[in-house]
Amino acid sequence: VQLVESGGGSVLAGGSLRLSCVASGFQISVYDMTWVRRAPGKGSEWVAATNWGDSQTFYADSVNGRFTISRENAKNTLYLQMNNLGTEDTAVYYCARGPPCHGPSCGLYSYPVRGQGTQVTVSS
Repeated sequence: VQLVESGGGSVLAGGSLRLSCVASGFQISVYDMTWVRRAPGKGSEWVAATNWGDSQTFYADSVNGRFTISRENAKNTLYLQMNNLGTEDTAVYYCARGPPCHGPSCGLYSYPVRGQGTQVTVSS
């Protein structure tokens, strides 16, 4: 079981990036999937999630209207389109198997199946 993210990089504020996450060893079509980020010096924060059944999507307030999560089951790949990026979006982004964790006790350990992360750096 493996998740591999790509697409991170450095952009100016207001720019866009598209992250990809390729899964192997399991089919994302039968799992809820979540994007989680961890900013420097901060705890982890889920930013976007999608249900396996009806592909309903959910967003943290901090990214709602700017980020879009999607999945391409035929390619076993999860995406995160990030638009109008701000410096506050600088973080390592992880894709994870499972629904988002809610509450102050959540951390990356709440997502035992996750990728290695991809760095997103937004400068002003």
